[in-house]
Amino acid sequence: MELSIIQKIIIYAIPIIFAITVHEAAHGYAARHFGDMTAFNAGRITLNPLKHIDPFGTILLPALTVILGGILFGWAKPVPVNFGALRNPKKDMLWVAAAGPASNFIMAVFWALMFKLALSAPEAIAVPLGLMAKAGVSINIVLMVLNLLPLPPLDGGRIAVSLLPHHLARPFAQIERYGFFILIALLFTGVLGMVLGPLVNLTSNFIYSFVNLL
Repeated sequence: MELSIIQKIIIYAIPIIFAITVHEAAHGYAARHFGDMTAFNAGRITLNPLKHIDPFGTILLPALTVILGGILFGWAKPVPVNFGALRNPKKDMLWVAAAGPASNFIMAVFWALMFKLALSAPEAIAVPLGLMAKAGVSINIVLMVLNLLPLPPLDGGRIAVSLLPHHLARPFAQIERYGFFILIALLFTGVLGMVLGPLVNLTSNFIYSFVNLL
């Protein structure tokens, strides 16, 4: 089924906005749980997308990638986290960082369940719900896998810093100042797609197989 640009934007809008904003809110919830109130005091521990939307990273850039094809790319306004305020900064950093990708995994399972529901729904509901659900699964898996790459400032980079011994964690964390530029270079050279593709497909097959067993 060939979709127009407007149809693609309508179908992808809700999954993209919530995939990115819930991801950020999850970091804030985890940070508060482990003792850092920075995000709470800034009013960022909320599921209100308006609090997290970055006009370029959450709306324009994802829309362009949906229209043009390729790897979905985007971001929300990062939730402020003061890792030094955590009760055990190096250890708790892992859980705060992992909360974002974990939320994307949960949302991917939710959308897979919606896709399963769509298969037995009346056609008027089945088609739009099925397309939106497939988009939701895909978007959340891509964001989860992308953010788990061991590259600061991605969540996977922070998880790696948490797990590495101090003498290795400190210099590895210094990569963060160049991390975004490295990520952009990987995106435009096609390396990012080659790395993410197999991992995304593997995760997608696992989630759909799991949901089919329910």
